[in-house]
Amino acid sequence: MAYDRSTVEAVIQHYFDGLYEADADKLGAIFHPTADLRWVENGELKVLTMPDWMAMVRTRTSGKVDGKTRDDLIVTIDRSDDKTAFIKVRCQLPPRYFTDYLIAMKLADGWQIVSKSYRYDVKD
Repeated sequence: MAYDRSTVEAVIQHYFDGLYEADADKLGAIFHPTADLRWVENGELKVLTMPDWMAMVRTRTSGKVDGKTRDDLIVTIDRSDDKTAFIKVRCQLPPRYFTDYLIAMKLADGWQIVSKSYRYDVKD
């Protein structure tokens, strides 16, 4: 699967598409294999590895197939240099509404997300 990974914005658009389509291959292409996902649940830090997350993505029905509303937004991109970026985004997989904090780094073959921390609200 070829796509433009030359800019942070291209990676984030690919991220939004992969989430909405529940496409583990798209998401796996932009996340570094050693990345993990972190969030707090009931006051406890939870950590999910990429293989475990990809397995979960492969089993869920996509928002696209379900006809759910898509609302993605890049809130901010903070670039400390030409190889490191902190990205805050908002996206939704109803009934969950997420704020994601992504760390991306420009590696030999382009930008990849190396870390994801997030929070979400559940709305009916």
